[in-house]
Amino acid sequence: MRILLTLVIAMMVVAVAPRAEAFGAQTAQIVVAQSNGKSLSQAVEDVRRQTGGRILSAETRVQGGREVHHIKVLTKDGKVKTYKVQGRKRG
Repeated sequence: MRILLTLVIAMMVVAVAPRAEAFGAQTAQIVVAQSNGKSLSQAVEDVRRQTGGRILSAETRVQGGREVHHIKVLTKDGKVKTYKVQGRKRG
């Protein structure tokens, strides 16, 4: 029963997140002052702790030879914001 409930909640989050972004999700950036950067899991935990919001999605993209973590958060006031956190250097 717990697994079913978890799956239903996950499907609801996935269904709502794209719509929320279409209605004006905001993008914020968190600059990381580390030469090696952060892993995706470290970045997600930092954003969760700093915002107090619920993480909707997280993915890593490579831009300019560096990882950039895109973390979508549902804030306490019901807004969806995307945070960008610098990751590790590539190459």
